[in-house]
Formats: sequence, structure tokens, C-alpha cells
Amino acid sequence: MKDLLRYDQMVETAMRGVVREALGRAADTGLPGAHHFYVTFKTKAPGVGLAPNLAAQYPDEMTIVLEHQFWDLRVGDHDFAVTLSFANKPEQLVIPFAAITAFADPSVKFGLQFQPLPPGQPAQQPQQPAAAQLEGGRAVKHKLEAVPAAKPGAVVTLDSFRKK
Repeated sequence: MKDLLRYDQMVETAMRGVVREALGRAADTGLPGAHHFYVTFKTKAPGVGLAPNLAAQYPDEMTIVLEHQFWDLRVGDHDFAVTLSFANKPEQLVIPFAAITAFADPSVKFGLQFQPLPPGQPAQQPQQPAAAQLEGGRAVKHKLEAVPAAKPGAVVTLDSFRKK
């Protein structure tokens, strides 16, 4: 029987909600204890806002590590925005949740892996990006660094639940 309700999509949406909530808590109160996040995303996904030099350096995928310093983390319904430093120059990134392919918090051995968007399928677009939605939000100072894409350990995947 064909799954007309698309439970796989419901689960993906719910898991992206976990990422949204974790980032929202970090935006509101900072990262507690030893918590830190690895966020991997497709740099060419619709809605991604990335400086041209960073897009050239990371033509397919980029992993950022949210640990000690970041500024202006703002979380919207469909994306988040954050400012971080590359070569001592502040750059704002806007990342739709639909562009995220992996999220991990190694401090508690937690990770999620998402199915990449099929070619030609548009990401959900917010009416306004997170940077505009939360204008005047308070800045949180923690470290956010870009690193080459890496596969985090202890990843939860939906492949075992999908029909083949």
C-alpha cells in the first residue's frame, strides 16, 4: 500500500523542528554547559544567503560549528540567520531549515541526518528571512566557526523506516 499521508515527510519536518528549537534556545539564552552544534547545509539550496567568497569556497556543502562566538543569531519559522567571522570579517549567513542535511550536538552524542532536497524541489520560503523577522533581537556572543563538511557520529537516519 502506498503511503498517501507521507509519514516520512512528517518525520523530517518534526526533526527539523528539533533543530529550530535548539537554535532558538541558543539564541535566547546561549549554549548551556558543554553543548555545541554542528550544522551542515547545502550552500546552493534555495533561500541560502552566503557571501560570494564563501559560496566559492564551499560550492556544495558547508558545516558550521556553533560553540563559543556568534552574533545576531535569529531563528525564524523557516530559516535562521547568524553572523560569524571569516578571516576577521563579519559575514551573515541565512540558512533555511530545508537546506540542512545534518545537525549534531557532540557533547551529548546527539545527531540528526536529513534527506537532501531532490533536484528542482524548492525549499519552503519564509515570507521574510529570520534576519528581517526578528529585527532588534539581542545579540548573543558565542563562537561559530566554519569547517569542511564532516559526518558526525551517532546520527539518526530515516532510511531504515523508508520503503525501498
